[in-house]
Amino acid sequence: MRTGGILMHLTSLPSPYGVGTMGACARRFVDFLQAAGQSLWQILPICPTSYGDSPYQSFSTFAGNPYLIDLDDLAADGLLDRADYEGLDWGSDPQRVDYGKLYQNRYPVLRKACKALLAAPTADYWAFCEENSFWLEDYALFMAMKEANGGEPWTDWEPAIQNRDRVALNRVRRALAADLAFWRGVQYLFFCQWKALKEYANGKGIRIIGDLPIYVSADSVDVWAHPEQFQLDEHRRPTEVAGCPPDGFSADGQLWGNPLFDWDYMERDNFSWWVRRIAYQCEIYDVLRIDHFRGFDAYYAIPYGEPTAQNGRWRQGPGIKLFQAVERALGKKEIIAEDLGFLTPSVHRLRDETGFPGMKVLEFAFDSRDKEGPAYLPHNYPVNCVVYVGTHDNEPAMGWLVTARPEDVAYAREYLHLDGEEGENWGMMRTVWASVGRCVVVQIQDVLGLGSEARMNTPSTLGRNWTWRAREGFDSPELAAKLHRQMELYGRLPQTE
Repeated sequence: MRTGGILMHLTSLPSPYGVGTMGACARRFVDFLQAAGQSLWQILPICPTSYGDSPYQSFSTFAGNPYLIDLDDLAADGLLDRADYEGLDWGSDPQRVDYGKLYQNRYPVLRKACKALLAAPTADYWAFCEENSFWLEDYALFMAMKEANGGEPWTDWEPAIQNRDRVALNRVRRALAADLAFWRGVQYLFFCQWKALKEYANGKGIRIIGDLPIYVSADSVDVWAHPEQFQLDEHRRPTEVAGCPPDGFSADGQLWGNPLFDWDYMERDNFSWWVRRIAYQCEIYDVLRIDHFRGFDAYYAIPYGEPTAQNGRWRQGPGIKLFQAVERALGKKEIIAEDLGFLTPSVHRLRDETGFPGMKVLEFAFDSRDKEGPAYLPHNYPVNCVVYVGTHDNEPAMGWLVTARPEDVAYAREYLHLDGEEGENWGMMRTVWASVGRCVVVQIQDVLGLGSEARMNTPSTLGRNWTWRAREGFDSPELAAKLHRQMELYGRLPQTE
């Protein structure tokens, strides 16, 4: 079945309280997607963001981001009064998330809601805590300890807590019991709202594509609670860290800094950590996109402490053995392989062995620095792929046409027949919709014809990343009708229509 979808992270939705949420603004967007003839809504990771505000650097791979909890819905449930939050400062620019203001003002409001929740916890709350205890207890303890230590990373906590001494942990649990209850409560509220949103979307015929980063943050409960799964020294510091080698786009490469997995240990353990992680993600999403898929074939390892990625080296990953273990445990799951970047024949073989659709990015087709460019030209697409004009890591189409090399833009305009066309973003989108790729996902920025000012992320930079938000009223009936006609023209309407 040919399908169409839109990439828009929850934080980018307009709302009165500084950031998009899982409330009315998300339900309105689902209605827009349905009216626009879409089948899919792709979002970025919904886990809690840490320093730098990136959803790909989180305190937990299992927890939900408290900022996404809708305050009006909490008030409707009797857990807040509107006066608790309506007069607060959520930032001065409605088109940018002010994460500092969110951190300062959101948590006191959520504490009020959790106080009301925990005054008379329901059976559903206790069931949630029990079902999720495999990650929730460690997460609550980690966040309570982080707060008690002024936000310091867990590697700076007292040694007994770093090393998870049982007596020390029990002492902390008693001392911070109220804080642990708060962090459990926040997660309950998050997943209640997430479940309701997902059911609403599915009821409208919209399936949600979630995003799973391959790596976890060094300062995360995942590393603290399961150090045996990672390449750490005797002091629980990484021996090598993740990144990408230098290329035509970056002379220094990309130094991500995430700890690397101990794949030998994981294999001896039948990849149980990964099986549980993917099982959990497949429960909360309809389709799962796994980021940096090439890292399962071979991964780039940079010595810990290096200032750049220049001195790294390639090491062998788990390959097909990991995905065979996942399929044995879970059966077939709908997974998209983010197979972008430096690809070798063995990466292509691994993707083909799994049967997962890979990704094709139209903007890459015209980049003269990219040796893989011809693979991204639409006439070379396979049917089993997911096609994009650009992803959250790329310029929106209108920005790309301004910032890319002039000779690359000229090539794109000639290939795509854009010259003289009003709305070149629509010409680029029509090209991917017309392709043989079974699934096409376009950024909402491209649908709106926005430029570089609306870019979601520029890799290896800090600053305005992850902050862009749409204007109120962006999801007009006229725009939905225009999109619906394109889906009709290119055979991508849902089968129910």
